[in-house]
Amino acid sequence: MSDSDSFADDPERVALLREVAEDIRGQSSESEQLAAMLYRVSDLYDADEETTPAEIYRNVRNILDIKERGGLPERD
Repeated sequence: MSDSDSFADDPERVALLREVAEDIRGQSSESEQLAAMLYRVSDLYDADEETTPAEIYRNVRNILDIKERGGLPERD
């Protein structure tokens, strides 16, 4: 059994996590980070995505590392 096998497809959970992410996105740099993390976690429950908790952990760790280094350059 792989890590992703323990997370059943759940379109309602995907929609809820992504809706929350959209609601908080853009309010601050911290909310941008949290929104990105919520999107990554929602991928665990999305039948169209192939990811594992370990991959999400690495991605979230990268998001936090970028924040620690001062963030990404401003977008146009």
